[in-house]
Amino acid sequence: MDRLGGRVSLKYLSLVVMIIQTTVLVLTLRYSRTSQQEGPRYLSSTAVFNAEVLKLVICLFLMLLEKGGSPTGLISSLNEDILQKPVDTLKLLVPAGLYTIQNNLLFVALSNLDAATYQVTYQLKILTTAIFSVILLRKKLNLTKWLSLVVLMVGVALVQLPDSNSTDVKKSPNFSSQVIGLVAVICACFSSGFAGVYFEKILKGTNPSIWLRNVQLAMFSSVIALAGVYMNDNTAVITAGFFQGYTLVVWITVALQAVGGLIIAMVIKYADNIVKGFAVSLSIILSTFLSFSFLGDFTPTHFFFVGATLVIVATFLYGYEPSSSRLPTVPLKTSPI
Repeated sequence: MDRLGGRVSLKYLSLVVMIIQTTVLVLTLRYSRTSQQEGPRYLSSTAVFNAEVLKLVICLFLMLLEKGGSPTGLISSLNEDILQKPVDTLKLLVPAGLYTIQNNLLFVALSNLDAATYQVTYQLKILTTAIFSVILLRKKLNLTKWLSLVVLMVGVALVQLPDSNSTDVKKSPNFSSQVIGLVAVICACFSSGFAGVYFEKILKGTNPSIWLRNVQLAMFSSVIALAGVYMNDNTAVITAGFFQGYTLVVWITVALQAVGGLIIAMVIKYADNIVKGFAVSLSIILSTFLSFSFLGDFTPTHFFFVGATLVIVATFLYGYEPSSSRLPTVPLKTSPI
């Protein structure tokens, strides 16, 4: 009975943690990219790199705990599972690169879209993941899931529609920015979908520690992210420094991004798709309210309310599995938002 109670507690704890992390990350990232400040703004490429390094440190610490706090056991495990299996390790280059691209795209998206619109639109990753699952893993989706994907597309499309009272939308100074943000979100959804399915495909038939896999991913992602810093922002780094524009809000954003994938792994382990869908739905509602109330960069329209409601319904529908057909799943490192 105590074990059952403990599992229920972990289930709801993971739900609360995911809601807080998802909502606060989106809002702090949006605020950090749009708020007025003195001096140069921080470079998003360095934020992505710092998040990956922090994620690597956290996963190494969790692996150390798995080994009973033994540094020798940790080093032995890293040597056996990474250095002595170079081919297996190198397979993670693809998802690591895609996740790094995705994280950079999310900064672009939230620099150009309000938090509420971003949150709803980003749920298109459900669609892209389903498409790649059918193509690469030969998965078969039931009628409910196909219906949920149609509802999802309709909902996201409605969210993008302007208020019926608006005129000359294309002449609005925000129009080009919204287009850039929308393209960035869609590209991030495709990157997330393919990376997640590819990761699942290479894990078939193996039983790795989730922390070990995240160490491998973060290791490659850190190198790729650092290369991105010096390809895109080398001049800015030389001029004003690697940590230019970093504030407490930026560091909070980096920390929340670093733990995002780990929290999703915890939700998958202790909860289920229904709980995850509930967390996503509540996060959308909270982001909408807080974006309107505190950031002041979002005014909901009738189209937004209808579209967001459809996306929430689609999220629940897609995650629903009859109890008789639920199968164990492999915990994956997914996108941090």
